[in-house]
Amino acid sequence: MSMTLGNKVVLVGTGAVGSSYAYALMNQGVSDEIVLVDLNENKAKGDVMDLDHGIVYAPNAMNIKFGSYEECKDAALVVICAGAAQKPGETRLDLVSKNVNIFDSIVKQIMSSGFNGIFLVATNPVDILAYATWKFSGLPKERVIGSGTILDSARFRYLLGEEFDTAPSSVHGYIIGEHGDSQLPVWSSANISGTPVAPKLSEERKGEIAVQVRDAAYKIIESKGATYYGIAMGLARITRAILRNENVVLPVGALLEGENGHSDVFIGIPSVINRKGIKKVVELELTGDEKAKFANSVNTLKDIQSQFWA
Repeated sequence: MSMTLGNKVVLVGTGAVGSSYAYALMNQGVSDEIVLVDLNENKAKGDVMDLDHGIVYAPNAMNIKFGSYEECKDAALVVICAGAAQKPGETRLDLVSKNVNIFDSIVKQIMSSGFNGIFLVATNPVDILAYATWKFSGLPKERVIGSGTILDSARFRYLLGEEFDTAPSSVHGYIIGEHGDSQLPVWSSANISGTPVAPKLSEERKGEIAVQVRDAAYKIIESKGATYYGIAMGLARITRAILRNENVVLPVGALLEGENGHSDVFIGIPSVINRKGIKKVVELELTGDEKAKFANSVNTLKDIQSQFWA
């Protein structure tokens, strides 16, 4: 059966991240049909009413409604933001056991509806849960996408923009690896208009920036309990790339099958995104040090994975 087309989006999980994502989609006019699914029906229905009242000022008409997993049967994209949230002092990987069990139930219910589109996973630990979604769904690897390091890379570009007084949209650079503590900046290819930034920074300063990127979530969680605006914008960007068949490169969670020497792991890596999902993984030219750090990140995820999938 051919993949479901159109631009209907089903959002599973209307917590802070999910509702912020729906708001971003409405503001940007990315889809004309969004269905909100959540165990907390009152919260989700309240979000639908609140969003509906903003449609008059949105770029285009949109149908936003509350629904069940049955709505997934003709969805082009199902975005999962449901799951246990990260608590202060808790790493993303601490969440894994709770959320793998939650995903087992969610993904099976979605697939039983007849869903034949693309999954976009945002729940943490996102790399493990994208792998879980791929395993539980049985879909081809290109049709399961994790949010990966889309947010970490945005933080990296923002900080470099601040450092060099340049708009972050003109800064090109990636954070790759786990969306978590073992991530790494690819300094070897970071640039502004083709001019490498690494030679302009001391090793100490590069280390400080890397730590700021890595620890940003912890600081935000400490301050206000959760991060949601940045990741919502990142998810909306991935959604636009899919639904508009952009063939754009974004640092998302993709399944490696030999790229950069690794396989059988979902991890943040630049990938070409279009209407069929992940068209291909971009193999970066990494330095020896970057290769070693990336291998460490892969192994960090595989150690967790091995507890659930032999």
